[in-house]
Amino acid sequence: MQSRRLLIPAAFAAAAALLFTGCVDNTSGGSPTAEPTTAPDVAIDEAAAALLPDAIAEAGVLIVGTDAAYPPNEFKDASGQPVGWEIELTDAIAAKLGVGAEYQIATFDNIIPSITGGKADMGMSSFTDNAERQQQVDFVDYFTAGIQWAQPTGGDVNPDDACGLKVAVQATTYEHTDELPAKNQACLDAGKPAIEILPFDSQDAAANAVVLGQADAMSADSPVTLYAIEQTDGKLEPAGDTFDSAPYGIPVAKGSELAAALQAALQSLIDDGTYEEILTAWGVQSGGVDTIEINAGA
Repeated sequence: MQSRRLLIPAAFAAAAALLFTGCVDNTSGGSPTAEPTTAPDVAIDEAAAALLPDAIAEAGVLIVGTDAAYPPNEFKDASGQPVGWEIELTDAIAAKLGVGAEYQIATFDNIIPSITGGKADMGMSSFTDNAERQQQVDFVDYFTAGIQWAQPTGGDVNPDDACGLKVAVQATTYEHTDELPAKNQACLDAGKPAIEILPFDSQDAAANAVVLGQADAMSADSPVTLYAIEQTDGKLEPAGDTFDSAPYGIPVAKGSELAAALQAALQSLIDDGTYEEILTAWGVQSGGVDTIEINAGA
């Protein structure tokens, strides 16, 4: 669902970092159900590798844009390196194609321009595949995620009637730019109090705002919210059910041959069980798919 991100003021960010110490900290890895490791050994799929564009095959590396601030999908470990189930999946894709993966950590909003500008081959950053984005890039769809709200344990927040509440989000996610503005407008049209939308620069900060009582609830993609709940040791719980499911897609240049290569590599990972192994290690297997499609989110 991501469509992120705006920057919060530096002074607020510094203050928030102090407040959030000891609450949610996802810089060092971990997962809800297991201790993930690096991507398992993966054998090259010669048929998939043959589909790579010549320039990438000759370079021997995929240049991957990622905004590593959305745990457990992609985030930074203690040394600042990108980790998460999407990173492990990308490493496995690269192995199937017989190349390496080089990560460019960037703000989310700069990833698609980097692809269209030829500075990155692909993105891996929880992109929702939709018709608007398909005007700029093609998507290789590999996962299904919905929106899930969280609240303080014991709360009674209803995501369908949040008028008058403070709701935390990661800035420029779909929840920030689309979901909550639409819900807020419905409140105003009904003559009810507005939703106060609180955007934060990181998902950890949005979750901690709820833990610390600065927000009544948070909204994020389902795997992200469930991971945040797990990390808060009982301080948060789901508010309502998951809704508005949509595919995550890997963006590539419009019309690029890379889309077919990625599709074949991912399907090979599904067929040999590696895909399920990675998702299960991170506790996100409920969003797994059986068939890899291109531009299925329109």
